Amino acid sequence: MKKSVGFVGWRGTVGTVLIKRMLEEKDFKNINPVFFSTSLIGRKNSLIQDIYPDYIKDAYNIFDLKKMDIIITCQGTEYTEKVYFELRKQNWKGYWIDAASSLRMNKDSIIILDPVNNSLIEKSIKKGFKTFVGSNCTVSLMLLALGGLFVKDLIEWISIHTYQAASGSGAKSMLELLQQTGIVFNKISNLIMNSHVLEIEKKVNAIIQSNDFPIENFKAPLAYSLIPWIDKKMKNGQSKEEWKVQAETNKILYRCNNPIRLDATCVRVSSLRCHSQSFLIKLKKDISIPEVENILSSHNPWVKVIPNTIKDTLSYLNPIAVTGTLNIPIGRLRKSIIGSKYLSAFTVGDQLLWGAAEPIRRMLSFLIK
Repeated sequence: MKKSVGFVGWRGTVGTVLIKRMLEEKDFKNINPVFFSTSLIGRKNSLIQDIYPDYIKDAYNIFDLKKMDIIITCQGTEYTEKVYFELRKQNWKGYWIDAASSLRMNKDSIIILDPVNNSLIEKSIKKGFKTFVGSNCTVSLMLLALGGLFVKDLIEWISIHTYQAASGSGAKSMLELLQQTGIVFNKISNLIMNSHVLEIEKKVNAIIQSNDFPIENFKAPLAYSLIPWIDKKMKNGQSKEEWKVQAETNKILYRCNNPIRLDATCVRVSSLRCHSQSFLIKLKKDISIPEVENILSSHNPWVKVIPNTIKDTLSYLNPIAVTGTLNIPIGRLRKSIIGSKYLSAFTVGDQLLWGAAEPIRRMLSFLIK
């Protein structure tokens, strides 16, 4: 008998990508899908009517949610906090798969990234774990890119600099970035062909710094700029986004008692969708670059080692080349001048695919086998 799977938050950025991937992989044929919403209650599902012709149910209706064998939510932290604990309080024994962050570090939840912690996921299912949560997007993309080095326990520490897209902050933030760039262009387009570039630059800065420039979501201009802070402040001076790197990585790798040291500076940049990351890695031993490339490329089918040439780097190691794909290119591989055990690298990955939706989709496939 097919399992009943409830979907919440399926119209947002992550949810839309998830549904698209499930359609591509024909996942819906193996389940009985039920669609819930916080705003479209009682309407027909016009998005995928052939799969679910019924009326959309209330995402806060605990009675209907309890009928589900599995619930997948991409609705966000606020929804999880309101619904998850109430369901468990009412003795719901189903599986909860969540893209939001609020349950990640709970002792009864497993952070999922099966190309990296497949054995932990399988053991957890057998042990009766019921809560599975997708990891932070940059953590997932880093672990897929560097998976071979982690598996062989070759990493002593990593210093990370992330360059994170607007999509990491949601659909409204993506639209705000587009709105910002549109406002600037519309106001200076007539100057481009007949003004000195420094005059145009001065005009652009004046537009961006004006009181009516839209910054509701980012709280600062992102177009033609960057924001070196993501999420709230932690006691140690990190942003929460930076704190997640060490905490979630070691939980995924089941190394909380023997953690690998990772420190990050997380920066929001004006890319729409893909996150990029720069690494300085202290290896436990001196390994040649060809050996490093072999270790990385053999870990999973999605990681792609990019030769450290100008042409290959410009062609393949950037957000435009990666967006909409499952590829995880890693390049700029070279020994640092600091020493022979120090490795520099750069990677890019689609924040909405491997960074969010794909681990959720693959977790569902584990549970319906």
